[in-house]
Amino acid sequence: MDVLRVVDMSKNFGGVAAVAGFAMVQAKSEITGIIGPNGAGKTTVFNLITGVYPIDSGKIWFYDQEITRLPSHRITALGITRTFQNIRLFRNLTVIDNLKTAYGVKTHFTLWEEMARFPTVRKSEKKVEELARSYLAYFGLEKYSDAFPYNLPYGLQRRLELARALMADPKLLLLDEPGAGLNPREIHQLMETILRIQREKNLSIIVVEHHMELVMNICTTIHVLNFGKKIAEGRPEEIQRNGLVLQAYLGDQV
Repeated sequence: MDVLRVVDMSKNFGGVAAVAGFAMVQAKSEITGIIGPNGAGKTTVFNLITGVYPIDSGKIWFYDQEITRLPSHRITALGITRTFQNIRLFRNLTVIDNLKTAYGVKTHFTLWEEMARFPTVRKSEKKVEELARSYLAYFGLEKYSDAFPYNLPYGLQRRLELARALMADPKLLLLDEPGAGLNPREIHQLMETILRIQREKNLSIIVVEHHMELVMNICTTIHVLNFGKKIAEGRPEEIQRNGLVLQAYLGDQV
């Protein structure tokens, strides 16, 4: 069964086609890349899949459930989580509390149950605490648990964002330019981290990224967008020698 299936998905903004007839199939446990020049529509694809924007036409299925018109919180609860091109951590919460907030989609307590401190609430809070600390350890962030995100180096903030995305126990992880702002050493660490997550968590992952080295080394399938339309799809070695892709990136130099 396919993890994600997108059929003829389109979105216009003010008469301009941000995404036009986009389609893709995401297999289980696969790492897929979406690349393209600036303004190609890559992040818009993520925003449509996760319900940030309503789509104008087309359909989206997650496993066997159609999610085309579902709101973002419902899509997250089903098992799709994402990171953002610009880091969106809660500045006034500690590192560990940033992780705990991401587990909220998994809890179903009423306000009264939380105020009355029911045993089930206390048990759940203990579970969330243990899970958050396990992810801090997984990403080497244990010593920063009580720090605030804005006091961390940029590379560690990126790691924290990944940890928070995993707290919701996703089946599909969308990474929007996870390598943005990282130096070459951190890019290599990120590649190893994404591969480890995919392998150890058995996750399906879709990556939007400008760093070609990262995409070409971790993805099995790559989709290429230009001006909102998909111009190529294939294995990394196929994409590297595709004339339309080279034209989109290099223009008249090709």
